[in-house]
Amino acid sequence: MKIHLVNPNTTESMTLKAAEAAQLVAASETVVLHSQPEYGPVSIEGYYDEVFAVPGMLEQIAAFDASVDGHIIACFDDTGLDAARTLANGPVVGICEAALATAAMIANSYSIVTTTSRSLPALQHLVHKYGAERRCANVRASDVPVLALEDPHSSARELIEQEIIAAIKDDGAEAIVLGCAGMADLARDLSDKFALPVIDGVSAAVKQIEALVCQSLTSSRVRGYAKPSAKPYSGKFSIYAVSETD
Repeated sequence: MKIHLVNPNTTESMTLKAAEAAQLVAASETVVLHSQPEYGPVSIEGYYDEVFAVPGMLEQIAAFDASVDGHIIACFDDTGLDAARTLANGPVVGICEAALATAAMIANSYSIVTTTSRSLPALQHLVHKYGAERRCANVRASDVPVLALEDPHSSARELIEQEIIAAIKDDGAEAIVLGCAGMADLARDLSDKFALPVIDGVSAAVKQIEALVCQSLTSSRVRGYAKPSAKPYSGKFSIYAVSETD
């Protein structure tokens, strides 16, 4: 099996971190390929960044699609997930949806610990979209800029741990979901330190993609995830138009 992990931002170190976490949990015969767009935001922190990350990410999915069995979108905003599902032939899993589904199987309640407060509304929307309100006790911001997760000298780890402590004490959280792909390398250490499940969405997405592929399941082509219609696109976006032969 071949899985393509795409980081929607352009920071290669974050891509490599997520790919390493993915390969660590993948089955022995699963190969994780990875990429990031050639253009777009260096990190995704809020609605504005997210919009400009999607075109480059979709280009990467299109480029890898014929040679892989499925794709993982390695951003906790599940950036462009619905559009990617219409484009890709194999299944596409976002790390937020994967993490919330996993958390629901192992804990009565959990809290999400993410990066900046700017991300809270988007993640609260995803909790609602995925029907996870009953078990998701809270979405917490550690006020860590995404790129600080790439700096070993930053206070990111300490700030994340403070929010985990608060989630356990104030939210009654029985598990923690890490709300950023840049936190993928922290899950096991934090789980050991706090003696409760700490879920990394990248790892969760790998196992869910493997399960879907093994069942020969991919995105439905009825209504919402039908292949994009053939039509011209204007100006700078003409390269994204779908032709009759695509």
